Amino acid sequence: MTPITLLTETSSDCTSEVETWIPNWLQDCWDRLQSGDREDTDLVCRAFRFAYQLHTGQCRASGEPYIVHPVEVATILRNLGGDQAMIAAGFLHDVVEDTTVSCEQIEAEFGLEVRQLVEGVTKLSKFNFESKTERQAENFRRMFLAMAQDIRVIVVKLADRLHNMRTLQHLRPEKQELIARETKEIFAPLANRLGIWQMKWELEDLSFKYTEPDKYQYVKNLVTETRSSREAQIQEVLGALRSRLTKIGLTNFDISGRPKHLYGIYKKMERQQKQYDEIYDVLAVRVIVNTNEECYRVLAIAHDIFRPIPGRFKDYVGLPKPNRYQSLHTAVIGPYGQPVEVQIRTWEMHHIAEYGIAAHWKYKEANSSSVVVAKGDEEKFTWLRQLVEWQRELKDPQEYIDSLKEDLFESEVYVFSPKGDVYCLPRGSTPVDFAYRVHTEVGNHCAGALINHVMVPLHRQLKNGDIVAILTQNNAHPSLDWINFVSTGAARNRIRQWFKRSRRDENLTVGRSLLEKELGKSGLDTLLKSDQMFKLAERCNYHSVDDLLAALGYGEISLNMLVNKLREGQQDGRSNKSELKSEPLPSFPSSPAPSKSPILGIEGMIYNIAGCCKPLPGEPIIGVVTMGGNRSISIHCQDCSNVSHIPGDRLIPVRWNQEKELERPMTYPVDIRVETIDRVGVLKDILTRLSDNKVNVRQASVKTRPGSSAMIDLSIDITDRRQFEKICNQITKMCDTLSICRILQSDA
Repeated sequence: MTPITLLTETSSDCTSEVETWIPNWLQDCWDRLQSGDREDTDLVCRAFRFAYQLHTGQCRASGEPYIVHPVEVATILRNLGGDQAMIAAGFLHDVVEDTTVSCEQIEAEFGLEVRQLVEGVTKLSKFNFESKTERQAENFRRMFLAMAQDIRVIVVKLADRLHNMRTLQHLRPEKQELIARETKEIFAPLANRLGIWQMKWELEDLSFKYTEPDKYQYVKNLVTETRSSREAQIQEVLGALRSRLTKIGLTNFDISGRPKHLYGIYKKMERQQKQYDEIYDVLAVRVIVNTNEECYRVLAIAHDIFRPIPGRFKDYVGLPKPNRYQSLHTAVIGPYGQPVEVQIRTWEMHHIAEYGIAAHWKYKEANSSSVVVAKGDEEKFTWLRQLVEWQRELKDPQEYIDSLKEDLFESEVYVFSPKGDVYCLPRGSTPVDFAYRVHTEVGNHCAGALINHVMVPLHRQLKNGDIVAILTQNNAHPSLDWINFVSTGAARNRIRQWFKRSRRDENLTVGRSLLEKELGKSGLDTLLKSDQMFKLAERCNYHSVDDLLAALGYGEISLNMLVNKLREGQQDGRSNKSELKSEPLPSFPSSPAPSKSPILGIEGMIYNIAGCCKPLPGEPIIGVVTMGGNRSISIHCQDCSNVSHIPGDRLIPVRWNQEKELERPMTYPVDIRVETIDRVGVLKDILTRLSDNKVNVRQASVKTRPGSSAMIDLSIDITDRRQFEKICNQITKMCDTLSICRILQSDA
């Protein structure tokens, strides 16, 4: 059967291309299908044929046919032991993004299971986002939600990213670095969390090559220069171990040198501030045996032949890693005085270490096509559930990305609860991190901690093997000080969320006051109790009117947006008998004369922006004729308190010029006050958001109190009300932000 036969139903004019990239395994699937063995080949072949038809005419940056990429992704998944649905998803993972096919069509052709896998890895390229960071954050949110339903989603995504990294040389240098950095910070740690070591190492080395090319080449040269002497030393170690293992009667064992990937060598050199020849596991051997008992017998033999290095023994057999990795690690002094790492594991442990999640997660069809975890593994991937849980609490895209990177990186400490349950936390974690890992309410009511039955400060860092007990009290609550020493993103975010919720009454009062100022006091109580207001709260995704008012007071929703939605509701006939009590804006000619001035109605007159209210384009304004010899116009907000007592003959109706093409864009000074949780770097994060929106900062001042909040006063230049509301919303969404308000002269 020739490769051309595989494509007879799709195309007949691409023979030369097909013969160069059709893998043997795919040709075998087609041959078996043609011979009548359809059970495990039909889905794969149909998926390939479907993808081939849709990608015909598309090319990659390298110039090769685009279908090569899906074929390589499917091949990676097959080599990992993926099932038929995963391999089919490998062929189809780009069709929704790059063609006109919809997820519904995928389901109709291949079933719900394949549709969910494809949908989980599909990027959100057809949606509009305000920034690349927001797009990236939303992609990850969607991917992790899909992972929670079916863990195979991330395996397909990792295979997609791995082949992209293998062909990254065809992209522009700036694109190479961007993709490589994301791979190093997100996808390689994910592969590590899933225990797919082969994929993790290759992703790290390829990322290292593009993010730090000089250092990559330096380490590569070091490894190349010492290869011959390293191999000679390894062979001597292997010979000594093999001889002793045979002598004690072990027959079914495998012993070999273990290559160390370049990025791992570089990170150890950097972290330990050591030279290449001082790194323990540059020289490494691996011994694979039948049983756990034989693992410990081999360990004893290795320590008998060679001198063990103190502090370098790790027992991941008795205390497996969260991704179920098991092995004995030790380091010994080799025959030439060089340190050598020895890894000892069973065949089953080795299979899990190589293939990770594919080796111990069981898939079966269910009504939801979800993945069922093998018995005993339910707690192995609690980190995934935690990611999904706290990602809903983080609305700021940059903060979500930063927390995601922090949570995925491996640097772990293993501690025990008083009942003997094992918890894995990032190195540097404290009892507060442990409390929030157990349960949010345990963290929120934490009043103290015992480590190994001794009372300790809450900022004490945990060590491997510690037994941690959390003391709780009903009236206890988080302290702002905790932000400064907790290590996990989950704990930090829950502390911030508690402080936001604790100010609910204050936010309710502020929200009601803002609405009263805008609409008038008369009839407000009736309006707030009306069906119209309740429906408005539902439309804005709030459970009650109080939640809506609290969000208004906190700044999560703007007053302008809320009032507009109320008026829209009235116009649609959905309002109750309550009426909005706001003054109508002055009417102006529908076709004003062209003007280069940002304000219409004062042509040829001297004017200035009032310093008391500092109005912005988009806000209702009124002109006031000033008194004195040099009469001019002062521009105020219509609701400015300083305007209410001015006689009507001094008021001039004015409005902002809506023309887009003025001689040059103008900015207007605005003063704001941000109350935040006091932590290192919070001002920098706020200034970064202002800079991203091209907002100039004239002045910044910070007042802090130890263990409390920080008041940050900023003088900024704003182009219009829309920009002002946008940056206020972005600052509000930071988990550290407690409140934000505009400072007027009367408030100072």
